[in-house]
Amino acid sequence: MKKKSLFKRITGSREFLLAIIVVVMFAIVSFVSPSFFTFKSVTDMLKNNAVAMVMALGMLCVMLVGGIDISITSTLALSGMAVGMLLKYNFIHNTFLCFVIAIVIGTVCGFLVGLVISRAAVPPIIATMGFMYIFRALGYLISNGGEWAGAAALGNFKNFATTKLLGMSLVIWVIIVCYVFFFFFMKWTRTGRKIYAVGSNAEAAEVSGINVKNIKLLVHTIMGLLAGLAGALQVSVYASAMPDMQQGGEMDVIAACVIGGVSMSGGRGTVIGTLFGAIIMAMIPKALPLLRIDALWQNMIKGVLILVVVVVNVVLQRIADRNALKGREM
Repeated sequence: MKKKSLFKRITGSREFLLAIIVVVMFAIVSFVSPSFFTFKSVTDMLKNNAVAMVMALGMLCVMLVGGIDISITSTLALSGMAVGMLLKYNFIHNTFLCFVIAIVIGTVCGFLVGLVISRAAVPPIIATMGFMYIFRALGYLISNGGEWAGAAALGNFKNFATTKLLGMSLVIWVIIVCYVFFFFFMKWTRTGRKIYAVGSNAEAAEVSGINVKNIKLLVHTIMGLLAGLAGALQVSVYASAMPDMQQGGEMDVIAACVIGGVSMSGGRGTVIGTLFGAIIMAMIPKALPLLRIDALWQNMIKGVLILVVVVVNVVLQRIADRNALKGREM
């Protein structure tokens, strides 16, 4: 049996197929509207979708163990609202401290979710649905029943999103750092390998000495941490804090992971695939207005495009797997 070449491994991977889809989408939209494929347009697209892109990494971890979390945007709203109100009433002014507070709140929320799922054995969809309502209600509670913090109340914190480093917004650098860190974390650390092992076969992982409950607790805590970070980014990017922030946005995060090849049953998915999935989800709302698609049709087209991308990706992956199997039999 011949060893599979590096070129064949790359071109036969799901990530390569997703990269082709992204390139084709960019080419089509840029042909119709040349302004789409410019540095400013691309960086603005990434900055405006930073929240979903960051949370997709946490959802990747959760889905890898066969779970799901629909409470993430409520965690985001609670974290972001807490920062917004602290700034509005002059309790804090330091930008770094704002991020720390949001991350801590998000981490605590994720830990509580993980505790209920891992220790009480409550199904993830049920547990996160309950926390979705709890965290959203807490967001309204700390907002004094619906107050919001506008740009004037946020002081210098809103400038984080407009500050640039090497020509790119700091928000984009946050995305880059997150994806680089999780690429190494998932691929080359023992904890990352344990997450995959639990998702592939929880019983076998338990027998091999992996504490499955702790891994499930960990992935939900990571998800909460990133949701808290996303809450701070949301407030800075949009220069406002409202208790209904990103309501319903968890579906876009889940869709980004699914498009990126993350298995709903666990054990399969990569950081690179998730990145491409998130980019595709970011491109859709940006591209449709440039193609002069009426707003009434945008959600329908968005849904159809998601389904098409997923189906094409699955079919091409099956072909690649079948070819790989033939190669092993030769």
